[in-house]
Amino acid sequence: MIGLIIVLCLLAFYLKHLFNEAYDRQENFPPGPVRLPVYGGYWILLAKAFNDLGRATMRLAKEYNTKIVGLYLGPLPQVLVNDSELIKEVLIREEFDGRVDTVLGRARCYWKKLGIFFTDGFFWHTQRRFSLRYMRDFGFGRRCENLEDAIQHDVKEMIDMVKNGPKNDIEKKIVNGDLIYLPHFFDVPFINGMLHVFVNTTLPRDKYPMLWNLGKNSLIFQRSSNDLGGALVITPWLRNILPNYSGFNDLTSGTKALYDFYGDLIRNAMDTFDETHERHFIDMYIKKMKEEMKEKQRTTYSVEQLQMICTDYTFPAASATEMVLTMIIERMLIQPEIQEKVHEEIDRVVGRDRLPTLDDRDKMPYTEACLRECMRFDTLVPLGVPHRALSDTKLGGYTIAENTSVSVNLMNLNLDVKVWGDPQNFRPERYIANGKVQASLDKSLSFGAGRRLCAGETFARQGMFLVFAIFMQAFHVSTADGKPLKDRAKRIQGIITSIPEFWVRVSSRS
Repeated sequence: MIGLIIVLCLLAFYLKHLFNEAYDRQENFPPGPVRLPVYGGYWILLAKAFNDLGRATMRLAKEYNTKIVGLYLGPLPQVLVNDSELIKEVLIREEFDGRVDTVLGRARCYWKKLGIFFTDGFFWHTQRRFSLRYMRDFGFGRRCENLEDAIQHDVKEMIDMVKNGPKNDIEKKIVNGDLIYLPHFFDVPFINGMLHVFVNTTLPRDKYPMLWNLGKNSLIFQRSSNDLGGALVITPWLRNILPNYSGFNDLTSGTKALYDFYGDLIRNAMDTFDETHERHFIDMYIKKMKEEMKEKQRTTYSVEQLQMICTDYTFPAASATEMVLTMIIERMLIQPEIQEKVHEEIDRVVGRDRLPTLDDRDKMPYTEACLRECMRFDTLVPLGVPHRALSDTKLGGYTIAENTSVSVNLMNLNLDVKVWGDPQNFRPERYIANGKVQASLDKSLSFGAGRRLCAGETFARQGMFLVFAIFMQAFHVSTADGKPLKDRAKRIQGIITSIPEFWVRVSSRS
């Protein structure tokens, strides 16, 4: 009897502890769900929309009637910002420029804090500044005729693969008769474009299978952080008992493909390095690294960091840009009138006797607007990459403690009726005024803002326009089975939003 009483007392004490912890919140912390055992409010977030955390966040904000939701991911405070103006404020304020140090960031580079995406402070600032300064010499972040020529060449090769047939069984996995496999049909020009930036050369057609493998693994990485990615952050030991289900294996294997690929390129560059003749960006980085090592000063430069710089900048080029073009094609299969308008504009401005160039971009507002509307309509990164408060601060009247994780709900911004009027309609014309695309009409922040603005914005926008315009000049697209497409494919939520791979039929317009 005494033993039973003791057990009941201990149980009561434990339940009281759980109750107190569930409602224990930092002073003036934004309203939000209670802290449940182990995963805190993450349980509730998943319950709102298991496969769509952006929409789940919107529902929580509505439920608590707040612009900012505060919850705990296990013991970690997390703030979810849903208001359009506050989203912009977070992105431009330097005190929110930090990154959260998690298993997701470290596992991809052998448990070190490297790269550009998931680093902050002096290390991030130094590496980002150097990389952007010297990558620019090879076309990253500006107009570059050589890079534009390289992208055009690769798109022509892919078009030739369709018109004249694949040369081997590997190519048949991407092009089969008049069917093309999306999104990987678009891998080559974007990944080769990044190679042009890093090593001032590209891979020829017989090496395209290497690029398709990188594109495939990049997409595996992007999909690794699904709804259970948050569980892996809160309880990193899941990687040991559920490596597949938690996404850990996809996270590491997807990264390894690019990391090892660039490792080989860097080793070759170091073996043939000549400090009197800088051939490309990797040479410039090696020279800087050797200079700092020679002076025996504390340095942020290393071979591993160079590998992660190349890997980080390539991931979006090897997956996100292709996915945007794939979603545009899907939209044209649902709304055929969009394809008709794109074809009309290309024929009127460019014709059929030459390829579209970046000089045509200002004269083709509808084609450019399709890209912008696609990134708004399907928010590529619904909650962005989480920021970290670098100091105690205020946001929207609430107290945000140092090291709090802060996520901005870009999906809410992109679906805000007050901003767009009719956000549920896919309408590229919303960006066009006086016959031109007006950047001021694009409130989507697809590439972020502030010091954390996506460094690849110019590369992505220019590349997507070129590839899309050249592709649409060459082809008319339709469904593989010839039946009208009535609705969108189910979205796959990971680091980016993606859709399942699929075949689409193309017919030549020449």
